[in-house]
Amino acid sequence: LSLDGMYRVAEKAMSLQIPAVVIFPVIAQDKKSADSEEAWNANGLVPRAVGELKKRFPNLGVITDVALDPYSIHGQDGIVDENGQVLNDETIVALTKQALMQANAGVDIVAPSDMMDGRIGVLRDALETAGHQQVKILSYSAKYASGFYGPFRDAVGSAANLGSGDKRTYQMSPANRREALTELQLDLSEGADMLMIKPGLPYLDIVRDAACEFNVPILAYQVSGEYAMLKAAAEKGWIDGEVCMMESLLAFKRAGACAVLTYFAMQAAEVLAGEKNSF
Repeated sequence: LSLDGMYRVAEKAMSLQIPAVVIFPVIAQDKKSADSEEAWNANGLVPRAVGELKKRFPNLGVITDVALDPYSIHGQDGIVDENGQVLNDETIVALTKQALMQANAGVDIVAPSDMMDGRIGVLRDALETAGHQQVKILSYSAKYASGFYGPFRDAVGSAANLGSGDKRTYQMSPANRREALTELQLDLSEGADMLMIKPGLPYLDIVRDAACEFNVPILAYQVSGEYAMLKAAAEKGWIDGEVCMMESLLAFKRAGACAVLTYFAMQAAEVLAGEKNSF
């Protein structure tokens, strides 16, 4: 969306009582670099969007993604060395600059989705020191190395930059259940206010584990591949799209998610507001 298009979406979200929107930028190729310095450009796309949204819609929650992949020439979520290895500590320095820039722009919640170790504690300390005590941290704590991210990566342009590479050295193995609770606990102990599980439907067991274990808001992300499959099947006439959409969202709530990040938000909100709503 252009900025004008985003304002129209935000206005509709407000009218449908959607509490918050998340901004993901599409960055021009000539602004991408090895160190992703555009990520903390105070005059960049994200801070301009945040500032305008908060000015026009002060009661709409605005969440920003803290990660470097939209800004990097290699498509990874972090700084890489000459061998292509992602450097954890160097990446945290960059993420801190990015989060502080977003907080200065007026964002309500920063959402680090990078999966670097130890970054929540550093971000919390940096935000507190800079006077941003009210900015919340929604941590992508259990983010799996999933095949369901494809449509999103194509949309933001990181898939082409990533090429044949992958993110398995820092995202979680889809086979690993126990590690999720460890990652969630670490982020919570470092100062996260909310915890995210991503993807959603293939990992409802993790959502349930988290909801039972931790007394903080647990969120789930119904990612682009999940959305695309339901949309495609509905377009083919294989499923009732509206019914399956709402059933999938109910599954998140049944598992214990306090909130769901989904591309179906507008459509689902319209269903819930309808006179014949049975959900």
